[in-house]
Amino acid sequence: MITTLAFSAFIAACGIGMGARAVHDHRAALAWRRSLLDEAARLFPVARITHGADQFPILVGKLEDGRQIKVELVVDTMVCRRLPQLWLKLTLLEAAVCARPRIGALARPTGAEFYSLVHDMPHWFTPPPTNAALLMRGDGSASRQQVERATAMFGSLFSDPTLKEAAITPRGVRLVRQAAQGQRGAHLILRQARFAVTAIAPEIIRRTIAEAAALSRCLADDIPISPDTAAS
Repeated sequence: MITTLAFSAFIAACGIGMGARAVHDHRAALAWRRSLLDEAARLFPVARITHGADQFPILVGKLEDGRQIKVELVVDTMVCRRLPQLWLKLTLLEAAVCARPRIGALARPTGAEFYSLVHDMPHWFTPPPTNAALLMRGDGSASRQQVERATAMFGSLFSDPTLKEAAITPRGVRLVRQAAQGQRGAHLILRQARFAVTAIAPEIIRRTIAEAAALSRCLADDIPISPDTAAS
């Protein structure tokens, strides 16, 4: 009888301990997510951070010229044969809708890029030669000169293997870049997406903004496009 009671007490204590540890780990994971962009927010005189339902931060700030920057973090576990990825998605919103086409490129496409703009573009182009497989598409309204300029810019940008997607639209420019790769042990044994990074370095944000601004300038001309495209 005593042995049974002791064993029951041991099992109960283990259950309580495991539950407390799970709660502690969950709270620590949420705290880690919420602070990832705190350092990057210092790049902007006026910045605002909100948090999504998954508790990852969304940073909104403005450049000196008034254009808005939006920075988001996206966890990608869609490709089973690959470690989880933490993507940095940066959007540069123009002050006004620009007279330019939708055109973009996606590195190492798998078809599972749920965050991609390129997959929604119907026209295919021959991509520039890079070290990685590249998918380049547009909405069909680009002139030959615009395609040539965009192709040259994509060829330069995708020499960086961390860049996943670059896209131009009438409303802005978006870049998606690898921020971190999941820890192998946690993924293989526990099927969890854990990342060693403790903060997104401001230098990465600064560099991505510079690339987005350069991409925006490469099609900054007055070649008209259809009103339907400009309104998209």
